[in-house]
Amino acid sequence: MILSFDQAGDLLDQMAEELPEAVFEGLNGGVSLLPDTVLDPELEDEVYILGEFCEDQMGRYIQLYYGSFAALAGEENWSHEDWERELRETLRHELTHHVEGLAGDSSLDRRDAEQMRQWRRRNK
Repeated sequence: MILSFDQAGDLLDQMAEELPEAVFEGLNGGVSLLPDTVLDPELEDEVYILGEFCEDQMGRYIQLYYGSFAALAGEENWSHEDWERELRETLRHELTHHVEGLAGDSSLDRRDAEQMRQWRRRNK
């Protein structure tokens, strides 16, 4: 099933409201659901980027990409529960990048990089 952009946004809003306000401190740009489909520039047509934690001249913010979620949902025949799980995991993953960044920790960045190295080795 493919949720509409608005349905996915409503789910994301509910999930964000379930979390303690403290995890959003310093996230001046908040969390946005964008309509885009984003492919990893190094692995185009193979890996969708579901979300990103960004820190730049605009501040600190999280972007989640509805089009990437919808593309995977179509390829993998997601249920409503799959949408909930993937949105929740991605939101929490990106918030972890934010919180670790505030603490000067890059553990999740290193784990992400290692997972991508392993994926590339398996899929070459």
